[in-house]
Order: sequence, then C-alpha cells, then structure tokens
Amino acid sequence: MSDDKKMTAGAALLSRFSALGVDYVFTNSGTDFPPVIEGLSEAEAEGMSLPRTVTVPFESAAIGMAHGYTLATGRPQAVMVHTNVGLANVAMGAINAACDNIPMLLFSGRTPTLEKGRLGARTVPIGWGQEMLDQASLIREATKWDYELRFPEQVFDVTDRAHGIAASTSKGPVYISLPREVLCETVPAKGALRRPQMRPVTIAPDPATMGEVARLLVEAKHPVIFAQHGAGSQEAFAALARLTAEWGIPVCQYWAVELALSTTHPMATGPDPRPWLEKADVILCLDVLAPWAPTDVEPLEDTTVIQIGPRPLQERSGVRNFRCDLGVTSEVAPAILALEAALSKFTDSDGTAAARGKAVAQANEADRTARFDAALADENATALTKRWISHELSLHLQDREASVFSELGCQLPSMKLETHQSWFDGPHAGGLGWGFPAAMGFALARPERVVVATMGDGSYMFANPVACHQIAEALDLSMLVLVLNNAEWGAVRQSVLDVYPDGHASRANTVPLTDLSPSPNFVKVAEASRAFARHAKTVAEFRNALTEALDHVAAKKGLALIEVAISKS
Repeated sequence: MSDDKKMTAGAALLSRFSALGVDYVFTNSGTDFPPVIEGLSEAEAEGMSLPRTVTVPFESAAIGMAHGYTLATGRPQAVMVHTNVGLANVAMGAINAACDNIPMLLFSGRTPTLEKGRLGARTVPIGWGQEMLDQASLIREATKWDYELRFPEQVFDVTDRAHGIAASTSKGPVYISLPREVLCETVPAKGALRRPQMRPVTIAPDPATMGEVARLLVEAKHPVIFAQHGAGSQEAFAALARLTAEWGIPVCQYWAVELALSTTHPMATGPDPRPWLEKADVILCLDVLAPWAPTDVEPLEDTTVIQIGPRPLQERSGVRNFRCDLGVTSEVAPAILALEAALSKFTDSDGTAAARGKAVAQANEADRTARFDAALADENATALTKRWISHELSLHLQDREASVFSELGCQLPSMKLETHQSWFDGPHAGGLGWGFPAAMGFALARPERVVVATMGDGSYMFANPVACHQIAEALDLSMLVLVLNNAEWGAVRQSVLDVYPDGHASRANTVPLTDLSPSPNFVKVAEASRAFARHAKTVAEFRNALTEALDHVAAKKGLALIEVAISKS
C-alpha cells in the first residue's frame, strides 16, 4: 500500500474491526450513515478484510444479538445505530450488557455539527431535531468509557482504545459517537495495516490469596459456594464439578444467569439459599450480584464471606452491602482453576469432607427428586405449567448439544441440564426483550448447537418479534422459540403477591396492571416470516410439536416457534 493512498474515516473504522477480531457489526442505519455505507463499499472495492455487517430492523435486537454472540465466543462485537434516537433504543441492551460484564463496541452517529460548508453537513430537518448537547448521557452510566470521534486521524487509535477497554477486566460496553463530517474526511490508508495498539488487560488471581481461600474452605465445617454467572469456560466448569465433589462443598445457583454446575451434580443444591446460609461458616461467592435476599435470610455474624469476580464489590450498585471478608478481583474461570490447584495441596486426612459430601449429596438428591416429581405430576394438571414444560424440554434435549435461553420462560430448578453453556437467563438488570435476540446471536456463533429461546408472552412482545423473525429468516438461523403464554405479566403479579400476600390485589379476580389479554396469535407472527409454527394447549400437543420442531431445527430448516398456553400460577 503506497504511503500517499487515502481512505475515508468511515472505511478506516470498518477495516479496523477485523484487525481487532470483531466478526460482526450489527447495524440499524440512518441519515448519519452515508460515510459508513460509502466506506463499506470503498473497503470492499479495495479488497480489505472486513467483518460481516448485519442489518437489524430494530436496535434492541441488534444489541441483544451482539450480547448473545459474545456469550458464545467471549469476543466483543460491534453495534452501530442512528444518532440519539437509535442510541435510545440501544440503552436497555447496554444496561443488560453492563450488568452481565459483556464487552461490546457501541457506536452511533452524531447529527452533523455544521449547517453547510463541509462534506457531511446537515441536509435534512432531522439534522437539527436530533441534536443533543450530551448524547452519550443516554447510556453513560451503562458504559465503561465513552468518547466522540473529533478528528479523522484518530479513528484507528480510538477504536483500538475502545476495544482494549471493553475487553479488559472488568469487561463491559463502551461507546463512541461518530459525527458525520468526521467520517467523511480521509486518512492515510496505511494506518489500517498497523497492529492494534492497545490489548485488553486481564486480572488473574494471586496464588497466595487463592491458597488462603482454599485453606478457609478446607477448614470449614459447613462451606457453601454461590454462583450466578457460570464458570467462565468448559475447563473451569469441569474443575468446579471436580473440586466440589472432592471436598463436599454444596453449590447454590440462586437466580443463576448461566450454569456453573450440572443441575444433577451431587453438590448442586436447590434454588433456596436458606438451609445453607443458616449453618454456613465459610461462603464463597463466585461472580454474584445478589447471592441471597437479605429480607429473607442472612449469613451468621461470624461467617467468613469471600467474594470473587471481575467486580467483587459490584461497585456499579449504589447499595449492595453483602459482606466481603476477603475479595479477589478476577475473571471467574481462572479463579476456579487457581482454586482447584490450591486445594490440591490439601488432603482430607480425617474424612471430614467425604462425610460432609455424602450428607450434602443425600439432601440434594431428596430436594431434586421432590422438584422433578412435582414437575412430572403437573402432567395431570388442568393446564400446562412452566415447571412441567421446563422438565419436559430438558428431557428432549438430553441427547443433544443444546443451549437454553430463558427470559421469564423455562425454570432452571425443574430442568436436567448438565453441560457448560446449556443455560442462560435474563440479566439481572431486567431489560426485557433480551432472550430472543440473544439466542439468535448465540445461534449465529454456534450453528452446530440446538439453541432454544424460552420466554413469556410479555417478553416475546418486548423483543419486537416481527424484527427478530425477519432477521432470523434473513440469516437462515435454525433455532427453537417457545412462547409460554399466560396472557399476563406473571412476574409483576408474583412481585405484588410477595410484597402484599394478603392484600386487596391478592383477592382480586385479575391483578391490576398485569393483564395482557386478549392475546395476539403469535403463531401467525412467526408464520409471517415463513417459520415452522404451532399452538400447544395439551400435553400431547406440546410433545408432538416439540418433537417436530426439534427435528425441523436439527435439519437446519430455519426457525421454529411453539406458542404454549400455560396456567397463570
């Protein structure tokens, strides 16, 4: 490449993504995109390496897909949307990504600064109407860093910096606004060949500190581990299974958003933290935001609590007073591997751990059997229930490499799920509409797996399903969507009953502000994009539809949807 060759800053930006390992740019374009679109065509004409661009018809679906793709690969992806209005639609997804420590490169255009006299200046009335004095404020609290590209020659360094910050411990989204005039300017093309100038920084656990963690666990009479964000890797998932079995340490996955331990592992407890907290003398929290509900139960006063994770004190939360006697900043996977290595230096010489493990396994087996039996008994209920559907789905997936995404859909305590990345739940930030597009992003990255998105009818509508079905068809994604339809905001109703169990709303025929009837025909929504779609109201209908849908997905024939009528309880 000659030293005097030029390229637009728009082309430079897109070409830089490939150098940083970005596979996809999930986009929703607008009038600020001419230099981006021209830059894309320019880079393609020059034969430059580019990530794949995906046009997504709604911004929240774009950021949800980036979230899911990163869950599958660990690599941050790019999302590019239209000025402040597109950024506003991205905000909820950014909040979800921040809560889950998902690295992501967020870009939006900025309305042109100038009214005339420069290429890219304002040309239509929305150039005035969309201007904000502080556009980044829309998502600043959900991002690690934000910046506005001010000069075209910054484009490579700023993009490198954004990627480095996003992918560093603790990981999270970053944001850059892109004024149209700046992207229309040109820069020396040779800059695209320069190696990335800022690599991510990861923080590994200190061996001495992990040795202290191991000692505390070994000497404890009633240790317990709480895990919410999984194990971080296949290797760490296996290591956690080994070390907990060897040392007889129960693992409670209270409100888990990713599976850290097989639900049938002898040390896997039920969802209730109370029986373990009431006697625990050492608690290890592995990347947990809220390991238990303080209004219900708290650890004993003299219990030692260890917090390990990329944000052990969860500083993004203004109020979070869970105890931390020992904190370790680390990604979860290396921490688990370091813990196993540290524990290998100890022996269970008096058989205490073995005896404890036997007792814990017996208690867990009884609890698990009760939960699964309750789910199976619902086969005879007057209407289908979430726990029966959850258990039935997991049985159908047992012989498949599968990943289940749930957003107020299937319930982990009723499921047999035994492998790394077999379960993902909605981020604790609670931004609805996440499950469908996140599952799509995961399926895009892992087409060899059976990907199932399960959600309530409210969550399905929040996902902007017409947009999701359109892009699933455009990308030829083969995955299963289960819409568990009770025609209400079930989570809201349950929250009301939790706070006012004997209140007026609890005695009402319909809890106010929760009713979603009359329900749309979601099968027709899916059929509008030529998906396989079925209704199910009975056990037989659901089993038949599930078998057909999974065969359809396994044959790579595209998306399948089952709308399941369920009880309100």
